[in-house]
Amino acid sequence: MFYYYTRNNSTPMNKVRGIFLLLLFFISGLIFAQNKYSKSADDAFTDQQFLTALTRYQKAYSKVKNNKVERDRISFRMAECYRMMNNMKKAEIAYKRLATGKYVKTDPKVILYYADALKTNGNYKEAINQYKLYLEKVPNDARAQRGVETCNQSMDWIKNPGKYDVKWEKKINSKDDDYAPSYADRTFNSIIFTSDRDASMGKEIDNWTGKKFSDMFIARKDRKGEWNTPIPADAAEILNTKSNDGVARFNSKFTAMYFTRCWNEPKKKNGCAIYKVSRIGTTTWGDPEMLKLAGDSTTVMGHPSVTSDENTLYFSADLPGGLGGKDIWMVSRKGKTKSSGYGRPENLGPEINTSGDELFPFIRDDSTLYFSSNGQPGMGGQDIFRSIRVNGKWTKPVNMKYPINSPADDIGIVFNPEEPEEGYFSSNRPGGKGGDDIYSFVVPPLLFTLEGTVTDDRTLQPVAGALVKLNGTNGKTLQYNTDEKGKYSFNKNQISPNTTYEILVLKKDYFNEKGKETTVGLEKSKDLTRNFVLRPIPKKPVVLPDILYDLDKYDLKPQFQDSLQGLIATLDANENIVIELASHTDSRGSDERNDILSQRRAQSVVDYLISRGIDPDRLTAKGYGKRVPRVLTKDVTKDGFLFKTGSVLTDSLINSFSSTAEKEAAHALNRRTEFSIVRNDFIPKQTVSKPVAPSIEVVENPEENSVVYTNMKDGFQVSCFVNGMTTQLEVDKPEKGVYITPAAAMKLLKEGSIDKTDFKGDVSKILGTGTIADKAVVTLKEVKIGKNSIKDLEATVNSKAKQDLVFGENTLLKFGNYTLDDKNNKLIFTK
Repeated sequence: MFYYYTRNNSTPMNKVRGIFLLLLFFISGLIFAQNKYSKSADDAFTDQQFLTALTRYQKAYSKVKNNKVERDRISFRMAECYRMMNNMKKAEIAYKRLATGKYVKTDPKVILYYADALKTNGNYKEAINQYKLYLEKVPNDARAQRGVETCNQSMDWIKNPGKYDVKWEKKINSKDDDYAPSYADRTFNSIIFTSDRDASMGKEIDNWTGKKFSDMFIARKDRKGEWNTPIPADAAEILNTKSNDGVARFNSKFTAMYFTRCWNEPKKKNGCAIYKVSRIGTTTWGDPEMLKLAGDSTTVMGHPSVTSDENTLYFSADLPGGLGGKDIWMVSRKGKTKSSGYGRPENLGPEINTSGDELFPFIRDDSTLYFSSNGQPGMGGQDIFRSIRVNGKWTKPVNMKYPINSPADDIGIVFNPEEPEEGYFSSNRPGGKGGDDIYSFVVPPLLFTLEGTVTDDRTLQPVAGALVKLNGTNGKTLQYNTDEKGKYSFNKNQISPNTTYEILVLKKDYFNEKGKETTVGLEKSKDLTRNFVLRPIPKKPVVLPDILYDLDKYDLKPQFQDSLQGLIATLDANENIVIELASHTDSRGSDERNDILSQRRAQSVVDYLISRGIDPDRLTAKGYGKRVPRVLTKDVTKDGFLFKTGSVLTDSLINSFSSTAEKEAAHALNRRTEFSIVRNDFIPKQTVSKPVAPSIEVVENPEENSVVYTNMKDGFQVSCFVNGMTTQLEVDKPEKGVYITPAAAMKLLKEGSIDKTDFKGDVSKILGTGTIADKAVVTLKEVKIGKNSIKDLEATVNSKAKQDLVFGENTLLKFGNYTLDDKNNKLIFTK
């Protein structure tokens, strides 16, 4: 029935196809003499009687053995008949015969058609090969380029299925076509669907499809939730006729039904129309009324879906002014009453419709449109898409992906109004019983587990008895002690959906480890795994790298402050340890002077750590003066002199050096600060005020790469991330350079996001105490806007910059092509 469409491998809209056929018919008459069989076949093809045309072409083929050109033309037409009859297996074979023969020199597009057939049949890898072969002959053809992209995309979707569980409904389906299910009562325990099974009234063969004519059937669930055997939708033969009837949708009250009816007059191009029928009781119907919308008797119009108030009707048709074979249209009543007539149909436009076919619209909640298309980028045949109407405009259609969609035809989706994540659709994918079959879908409960192992960093052996603690954003706290194999686990009753867990792993004599796992955004059940490696707490002091002091000085130099970042990270991850900072001097000077100097050196480090948020009760500062010479645990090079592992920098060793420079280098190594852990039982203090949790943002289309912007005089402002830190960026379109304010650069420097090695030139002249020289050039390792980022961006420090970071459109384009959504103030990256 009206599941007829033109596949979008290269076929234009129906009205254009008719003109093309007439032109081809004329040219072919000039080139070669057609026999009566091929002319008869061409006539049937033009009348869209594809089964008849196929039979006649097969006979004509045997009559033109000596005419290679005509045989190739007929072979191509037979392939087209198979395609138009939706027999893509045979279409693939027919196209392959042409694509691998000499015909390809006459018309290389046959390779494209062959690739499309392979794609529809799920042979993505070979389809890609054929698309690429076609591009060698016809470079830059967007259809083939999109074919390669969608094949790769489809393979990825199949590898990573979406959130739905799909079930083939065995008791409903037959060996024939069963499709377009729709809920048929207020309890949602019955469906009405279309089928050309044996019980249908039309026993003849439809010369378009080569199958029987279709009728509407109803299936009901029993008390156990099992389907009864489907029966014709009415016993009085009011709904079903000997022609094609089907694709029905009820209004929201289930008191009226809209459906499609086609007529079948011999030797004519027949059309289809939309009918409305009132329901009287549960099994009785009034007289169907044909809706006068547009077109004539040859117009193909059907697949109705109405809004909750029945004032707006969505349907598919080949009306004049469309964009392709069948487009989706909407039409509203002229008045507010149901007796009012309809106005002029409105095409939903290029956002929805394509040069292919858009079919089976289903309007949900009066604003969300589901439909099938073979023109939108999809997995092969007809795919199901979703679009939302916002402020009178339709959003870009979103592919429902696998497993709702497949390489085959996926059509006629419907959702349960009371269970928003379940419903039915139809598909002729492999694994069914007949051609099109009915499938149900549901989003199963989300179940998560978390498990892992804890191992020793030094030995790589499991750590038994480690405490693994989880603090969830849902307010729940969980804990588990690892077994003798170092394993821990939390079951499906413990790990919750839409929850982020902070993980803390503790074990005596080990540094703590932290981690994070989340179920936020996960659409499928998943077993989460997170392993941890614990570092044993060292028994010997650890030397802080590069914390050196000038002779007789104790102040902590700015260029050495970044060396404390590792210590700060260790303290943040291990809130229970207390450390001693031990500072030392060289051997010169009196004991009293050196004791004071070493104490002040330790204190300078403590003061810095406290300024970075470390609790002072976790720190002890001691000065050892010149009493403990340094023992080198590794080879150290200082001022060009090599000091070997195991060396003890005593006066006797230092005095044995021949040069004053080498002696001074050794003395400098003695002027150091070390830290050691004295306790690991410190109890962190409770904060005075509880931090305020941030607001949660709703994401309607996760597949969008965008950020919100604010308009400025010559551009706009957005938030970006520089080396992981939030930074305000102004895009000044004419600007050619990249600039950063001294304050923003200093903030990055203090937070450890950049360091002295990121600046170009003499760092001693660039970095001062709390200052950065103007016009200094700094390399930003990563600048990220939305999901896009660029590496190693050079910025010039500029005190006159208006925002933290400023650059022009030429730099923004390095992140990717973009568009500006002025209505929603969004910067959207298109790639």
